[in-house]
Order: sequence, then structure tokens, then C-alpha cells
Amino acid sequence: MTVQRADKRLATAEDITSILVRNCGLNAESAMAAPTASLEELGMDSLALLELQAVVAERYQVQIPEEVKHLTIADIAELVDRQADPALLPTQTTGPDETAAAPDETAELPGADAGTDPPGQADPPGHTENSVVILAPRQLVWDLTNDVSAWPGLFTEYQLAEVLEQRGNRVLFRLTMFPDENGIAWSWVSERTMDPVEFEVHARRVETGPFAYMRIYWRYDEVPGGTRMTWVQDFAMKPTAPVNNAQMTERINTNSRIQLNIIRDRIELAARERALDVPGGGDDE
Repeated sequence: MTVQRADKRLATAEDITSILVRNCGLNAESAMAAPTASLEELGMDSLALLELQAVVAERYQVQIPEEVKHLTIADIAELVDRQADPALLPTQTTGPDETAAAPDETAELPGADAGTDPPGQADPPGHTENSVVILAPRQLVWDLTNDVSAWPGLFTEYQLAEVLEQRGNRVLFRLTMFPDENGIAWSWVSERTMDPVEFEVHARRVETGPFAYMRIYWRYDEVPGGTRMTWVQDFAMKPTAPVNNAQMTERINTNSRIQLNIIRDRIELAARERALDVPGGGDDE
């Protein structure tokens, strides 16, 4: 037997649309013109869906499935409304037209919602620094690691690397990862500015997704026998993110070490292959 709730719906299609527009980059006119379109058809990528999950969890205390790209906005509103418990909602709820519904990204961010940290313990911004020594000339390491379009052959985590715009030493590009255990292929746009004189790179995420910000610094130092490549990342998670700064720091450290070792092995192999291709002298024909 289905029981209909007598009181006003807690989540409406307008509410979900507002979240998607404010937090996920949805074009409001596109949504109005295609009310039966799925989120995928409306152009919502995997990072947008992650942000939707986080905001819905914070506002309605409801966990929606990760794979919702085939649902319409009305479907998601109904899903949230069925699960939302009025007794668990904040005392003051915000409607679709209230600016308080969007997180203030200019404020100092604690990183995660209060329940993820011990009482009285702050969640400082994330910072990681990882490096590897590669037995190859610095110029070769620089050339191979700054050819963004070739990153799927250098990293094991990227399925696609699409250069969107390149002007001089600045490149704007979209990265798409291989699908995770839930079948979701994360994707985002980043900007990379290279200094070939100082052998330094400054990068940032343009589409930040669950991050409040993400800044990345690469440095290439000559060392005996090769090159030390260092990655430094500074970031903070949005309050709506499913993990806090400390948890993301651990994830980034773990993954960076794996990828640095893989890149080292692949560049050293390329260096050996190039050395074999260099003529060793002898009679010219």
C-alpha cells in the first residue's frame, strides 16, 4: 500500500533545478525547455552529479544514488521527497529563490561538514608534496610531462585528455578518468601555465567540483643522474563535499606516489629507447 504524505512536499522539481543551476552549472533555460530530459541530456557531468549529491545530503539529509544521470529533475525531486524526514531537517529551510541555498565559497571553509571532525578540531586546508627522481635528462622529463594531450599514455588514471585552448605556455584542457568502481568517469577542466626557463608549472582546477579550490605546482630540479620532479598541491574541500580536507590529503598522497612511480618508469623507458636510436658513429652511407 502506498501512503501519500498530506503535508507540503519537502523537495520539488524547482528546488532540484535551483541546486543544479546554483551549484552544478546547469543552464536554467535549457532545463525549462526540456522538462523530460535526463541530467545527462542536460549536460551534467560526473562532477556536477557529485555536487548535487553533496548539496542534497546537506539540505535534506538524504543520500541519492551515485548513478542518477539517466533520471529527470522531477524524478530526483520525487526520490528526495520520499526519503526526506521533516524531523531531521534544519529548523530553517531555504527555498529555491533564497541565496542562502548556495554555499559561500568566499568564506573561510572548514572543509567538511561538522560531523566528520572530532569536537573542537579544525580541518585545515589540504597540502601535499610528493616527488620522484627520474633517470632522464630534465628537458626530456619536461617535454613528456607537459604534453597534456599525451597524458593518457603517461598516467594510468586518465582515459582522455582534451586540449580546449592553448596560447603560448598556457593550456586549458579537460581530463576524464577511467570509470571508478561505481561506473562513474570523473571529468573536469584545468588550466596549466608553464615556465620553460625556470622549469616550473602552475596549474589550477577551473571546474572545481567538490573542491573549494585546487592549486598545483610542479617543479623540475636537476640532480646527479637525472631529474627530481615534485608535485605540490594546495586545496580545500567544499562544506558539501563527501570527504574533508584530511581525508582528501590522504587520497592525494596515496595516488600521487603511485602515479609518480609509473611516470618515472615510463619516462626512463623512453629515455633508454631514445638513446638506442642515436647513431653510435661509424661509416655514413
